[in-house]
Amino acid sequence: MADQNNVGSTGEQEVPKPKEEIIKEALRIEQSTMIVAKSHFIYAQFWSAFHLWLGIPTTILAAGVASALIKADKSGVAIFVSTLVPALTAVATFLNPIKKASDHLKAGNAYLALNDKTRIFRTIDCWGADSVNVLTKRLKDLAEEKSKLNRESPQPPAWTYEAAKRGIKKGEADFDVDQNRDLPA
Repeated sequence: MADQNNVGSTGEQEVPKPKEEIIKEALRIEQSTMIVAKSHFIYAQFWSAFHLWLGIPTTILAAGVASALIKADKSGVAIFVSTLVPALTAVATFLNPIKKASDHLKAGNAYLALNDKTRIFRTIDCWGADSVNVLTKRLKDLAEEKSKLNRESPQPPAWTYEAAKRGIKKGEADFDVDQNRDLPA
């Protein structure tokens, strides 16, 4: 049985039920923002790679066509490649992979920043002297910030969300300090 100061028989501080619920909700925001941040990072990486996969061959083919035309090569290869280069350039312009990569990287960083703020709120602020009402207001502000990010950020595809969850389960988002491991020197 706990006394008036919420100290249990083992000497550990008991968490009042409303504060416990605030902490649980903060954990939900943390988990969600970590997965979504990682999902955006995966998709940003995809679009960066796509840009290279499209851009490098296009550049090489354009140089090859220019060389063939300079040599006045009228072969079918030069004609084919000379039509392929503008097509690849049009695809790159239409898809704009660099902008997509940048937008998803920016969104991932915004979700990660919210994740950090929420973790600090949960692990430090919730254990201070603030009242449940103050903590509830701050939690609602964090939840609203997450909702705003959800509305304003580009939507990564479902496969990136699943890949992010798998990566997190494998420990890709873990910190040594949270695993009671020695910190790197």
